[in-house]
Amino acid sequence: MRKRFLIIAMVVGLVMLFAAGGIYAGKDVKDEIPMQNNAYEKHTKSIHAFTHKKHATEFAQKNPDIFPNGCGACHHDKENKPLKNLKMGDDVQNCIECHKKPGYVSGKDAKEKGLDEKQEREYHANALHENCQGCHKKYNDKKGLKSKDKGFAPTKSKCKACHTKDND
Repeated sequence: MRKRFLIIAMVVGLVMLFAAGGIYAGKDVKDEIPMQNNAYEKHTKSIHAFTHKKHATEFAQKNPDIFPNGCGACHHDKENKPLKNLKMGDDVQNCIECHKKPGYVSGKDAKEKGLDEKQEREYHANALHENCQGCHKKYNDKKGLKSKDKGFAPTKSKCKACHTKDND
């Protein structure tokens, strides 16, 4: 009887250990994340596949002088401040959770509507573009890269670098 209890206790203990490990392991992060969202009735530009692993390792980790907040270079709080101490696999919200308005409002339209920067960022596509282009500009400036240089990170003037084909 004692031996049976000991075996059952060991099995239960091992199951608990693995279950607890799974809780704190975070989640797998895909190497490529399609920047597609079901909140949009129709995407007007081709869907860009964001290379998460490449950005995290080749840019953030290798350039801590440019990206001192690591993952926080992209992931931020509601005040647009970087989330610090994030690690690959930590739970983060999808952009649409905070930037709830699908679509993009251009600078001209935003001005006509009287929107400030914070209100523009409520639009999902505005927030994504501001985030990506801001980081890319910072990288290019620090590296002294111009649009024709090898390694130039695409910005506003290079839409087709990310949106490789037009949608019908």
